[in-house]
Amino acid sequence: MNADRLLAQFERISDAPDAIPRMRRFILDLAVRGKLVEQDPEDEPAEIWFHKLRSLPTGSINGIGQPPFDLPSGWLWLGFSNLFNVAGGIQKTPNRTPRSNPFPYLGVGNVYRGRLDLSVVKHFELEPGELDRRRLEVGDLLVIEGNGSLKEIGRCAKWGGEIENCVHQNHVIRCRPFSAEISDFAILYLNSPWGMEIMQQLAITSSGLYSLSVGKIRKIEIPLPPLAEQHRIVSKVDELMALCDQLEAARQQWEQGRERLMAATLQRLNHPAEDPSTFRKDASFALQVLPSLTTSPAQIKQLRQTILNLAVRGKLVEQDPEDEPAEELLAWIEADRKLLSSTKGHKHYKSIQSLPTETQPCIVPASWAWVHFGDIMYSRDGERIPVSKDERSRREKIYDYYGASGVIDRIDGYLFDKPLLLVGEDGANLLNRSTPIAFIARGKYWVNNHAHVLDGISEEFLRFIELSINATDLAPYVTGTAQPKMNQAKMNSIPIALPPLAEQHRIVAKVDELMALCDQLEQQVSQADQQRRRLLEALLAEALVARLSAEEESHAHSA
Repeated sequence: MNADRLLAQFERISDAPDAIPRMRRFILDLAVRGKLVEQDPEDEPAEIWFHKLRSLPTGSINGIGQPPFDLPSGWLWLGFSNLFNVAGGIQKTPNRTPRSNPFPYLGVGNVYRGRLDLSVVKHFELEPGELDRRRLEVGDLLVIEGNGSLKEIGRCAKWGGEIENCVHQNHVIRCRPFSAEISDFAILYLNSPWGMEIMQQLAITSSGLYSLSVGKIRKIEIPLPPLAEQHRIVSKVDELMALCDQLEAARQQWEQGRERLMAATLQRLNHPAEDPSTFRKDASFALQVLPSLTTSPAQIKQLRQTILNLAVRGKLVEQDPEDEPAEELLAWIEADRKLLSSTKGHKHYKSIQSLPTETQPCIVPASWAWVHFGDIMYSRDGERIPVSKDERSRREKIYDYYGASGVIDRIDGYLFDKPLLLVGEDGANLLNRSTPIAFIARGKYWVNNHAHVLDGISEEFLRFIELSINATDLAPYVTGTAQPKMNQAKMNSIPIALPPLAEQHRIVAKVDELMALCDQLEQQVSQADQQRRRLLEALLAEALVARLSAEEESHAHSA
């Protein structure tokens, strides 16, 4: 299978992470090693062409030592300075501030890998006669000296004369070919995996900083094909890169359509129709299409949040008229909290009041009740004890030590020995929700002062409150941006829609069931990604092996 057939099978691996960039790198890798197009024995060898170009006597070229890879017949390894005049740019100084004689110049922000961005071109002052010496010419290669990132060092593009009388700043190195005909192949090599690796190796310094220089660029070793083959290679690469562009555009269009359909599906679930039969149809449709639309962990996260939103608004399970209404549950909670407060020597709590209709965030079933979080929970924050990291390092690791987002360490003692609800008190997670805000702690454990500790009438009750907090947008209850915090007063003011206790149990059971399906879906997405990666690797290897076999067969026939 050759590179064309590899691209023809692209649909099989198009969803693999980094698939199209991998394809582009593979095409360049084949191109610069002479594996992309066939060699023609009638082509004038690179060595003869080079001798004519530089007017050198035959046999006067010195080897470059150990080449990175073997070359096809007719190719030649050369030092970069044999093919290009390499020069630095103009250093910006205060006296170059644009005044009477400003000229456009290219900087780091204008040169990218294989392309130029000329949307913003700055100007500075040139000295008399400097333009003639520094003006960029068509075919010049522009190489980035460095921008702090090893991955981005050596970005290069070809100058096509887009701006008249343009020069370059000293962080952009200019490589002027002795023959403009070699620029197109040279730029392919510098932007290929081999060229990038060589420039990164040259850029490493003992100080840990990364930069290229005129001297280092001159040391680059470049494979030179016969000129006629260079033209065929460049033409083939352009053809295949254009096909990659088409594939990328088609994939983006498909992904955008898939994203829109998924967003519309989740929107209909998050804002359900009042008619139960219509909502059931929407939910049935969602269950059918969401698995096929879901291709990333971020989408599964959205699905999990939708499940929670439905759960805490009474849309996930049906109501049972035989259930005791939430008002009965509130009476039980009130009595329990009074009992707990009396054993702790606290004052009795006031009666729990349902929220007025006008302050209720949304409509819930008639058997539910809207209340404030602080009216139905019992705080045990006063029992928390923070222990410094240094002190914990000297203590034996036995019991879980909880912080704002879960277990962060282990310690040789415990403060609690029953299931309790922990709610993160501070940290960026309150807003970015990378992990659940609320979670149940079980067994014997310690809690520091970065997580609120809440008790309730039962573990099952705490599970439903856990769902409610994780379904709630906490931004209105968080203070601070640099250091987000949700204090106890803010947390206690969060409105909670409380269902009958029996319905809570059904909701929690249904959520557990659906979250398990999300876990399976997440695993399937991960496995599918791995399968696509393996298939991509296999196809790339197959394409290369087939190309090498075809060459060996061709050589055998010609012999």
